[in-house]
Amino acid sequence: MNQSRSRTPRRSDATRMAILDAARERFAADGYDRATIRAIARDANIDPSMVMRYYGNKEGLFAAAVAIDLKLPDPASLSPDRAGQALVTHFLTMWEQNEVLTALLRVGATNEAGAERMQGIFADQLLPLALRVCPDPEQAPARAALASSQLLGLALTRYVLRFPPAVALAPEEIVAWLAPTVQRYLTAPHPA
Repeated sequence: MNQSRSRTPRRSDATRMAILDAARERFAADGYDRATIRAIARDANIDPSMVMRYYGNKEGLFAAAVAIDLKLPDPASLSPDRAGQALVTHFLTMWEQNEVLTALLRVGATNEAGAERMQGIFADQLLPLALRVCPDPEQAPARAALASSQLLGLALTRYVLRFPPAVALAPEEIVAWLAPTVQRYLTAPHPA
């Protein structure tokens, strides 16, 4: 009896993981609107009712599939004059290692639920860093949005649209080009 109980959670966890893996790939490939519960279930080799059982609906599945911790550096540990370099380096590493961000960007660009999810992630996780390093806390939301425009623009051209020149850039080149702009957005005096 005890052995049966210990196997059930593992099977359940494996099923959830298979669903999330299939959902991430399907959302990344097809976008939110074209991805279907049936296709995701087929990719995960399970019945569509299992997807609904665990996640309720497509929005619930999407939220779970793209739940992401950006793992940004602790704002207190950042030197304000190195924030741009730290952010660009960090985001570049995240994009290189995590297809969930690509899926989120694709969906966020074409779907309201995806856009709201992305806005929430950046507001919750990037804004505290901007608050720490920018000279005027009231400007932090605008400065975080400007920094995001650069980071997401890079991701769009390098990982989604795959512009050959953007793909060809070495990570060190990207940091060298982008970090000063992000740094300026975060810490430069407000333009007159």
